[in-house]
Amino acid sequence: MSKGLALITGGAGFIGSHTATELLLAGYAVRVLDNLSTPVHDGTGKWPEWLSRDVERMSGDVRHREDWRKALRGVDVVFHLAAYQDLLPNFSQFFHVNSVGTALLYEVIVAEKLPVRKVVVASSQFVYGEGRYKCAKDGEVFPDGRDPQRLAKGLWDPICPKCGGAITPLPLLETHANPKNQYSIAKYSQELMAIALGKNYGIPSVAMRYSIVQGPHQSFRNAYSGALRIFTLQLMKGRAATVFEDGTQLRDYVNVSDVARANLLVLDKDEANFQVFNVGGGRGYTVLEFAQIVADALGARVQPDVTGEYRVGDTRHSVSDISKLQKLGWQPTKTPLESVREYVEWIRQQKLDRDYAAEALARLRKMGALRKAS
Repeated sequence: MSKGLALITGGAGFIGSHTATELLLAGYAVRVLDNLSTPVHDGTGKWPEWLSRDVERMSGDVRHREDWRKALRGVDVVFHLAAYQDLLPNFSQFFHVNSVGTALLYEVIVAEKLPVRKVVVASSQFVYGEGRYKCAKDGEVFPDGRDPQRLAKGLWDPICPKCGGAITPLPLLETHANPKNQYSIAKYSQELMAIALGKNYGIPSVAMRYSIVQGPHQSFRNAYSGALRIFTLQLMKGRAATVFEDGTQLRDYVNVSDVARANLLVLDKDEANFQVFNVGGGRGYTVLEFAQIVADALGARVQPDVTGEYRVGDTRHSVSDISKLQKLGWQPTKTPLESVREYVEWIRQQKLDRDYAAEALARLRKMGALRKAS
């Protein structure tokens, strides 16, 4: 007997397709809403082969009210994962898709008095901005982003906002947010809407702040997909992995199957209602360490190319504290090496008809989203 009907927006994408599989295994009927847009998809309008045949497929756009009305018919729970992700300065696109799409979700549920029992909204670790640090003199501090003039000189580390001294990174807690680029600002707006509108109108809602999610089905066309995609594509061609800044910036990585399990966990936990949760790997790695992990998975012996470039609006260190989600009974189970191996096995089966890594880097440089320090 079915547990009910689950709607996944962006369900043909990376996290969405894995969440669909977990929901089917758990006994839900699954409907996906996706516009199959580039750069995540190939632009043909065809549903990807990795999406389970057992899901109901609905073409539509989260910016369109009528598409929401159709997609929400008969739905018990919603996973709102559809989002615009990129690093380009087309600022309005992030808010048209991410913010307006989320507002319309709640608007339609309220207007039509739909009996949706839970909404899970995808957020991002990068809503933290530069995050949480420790200063030897001033204790816990939250620097307000990095100074563009310092970045232009290759001074990568943020400084204490009080004394100007050196600071060390601390794990990121859900109690803080200070988004500093178009993507993270839009994502934080989704969090705020989910928690506030959910409370106001009695719609149990949860926001999930994903760290860097990795594994099969991750788009190799999307510049936002990040280090795993870029490093893998470059090393597969025998080229060096392009590492920004000095490569010692910290990130934490989580496997997509662990993320899908976290999504289902909060679905069944009433104590998760109206809460924000970090979903991460539990520890940080430098980008140089991660480049070596990718090289090891591919058997490559090419040294990384540390370019001294930096992404506008990027953070220096981002490692999430996952203890809040762990208290609900969740643990990450896979290492970055396992995630990379799964991704490499998958991408070797894909049609790589262009040099997607080189194209993405060239585009970011041309648009001014990737800059060189002097």
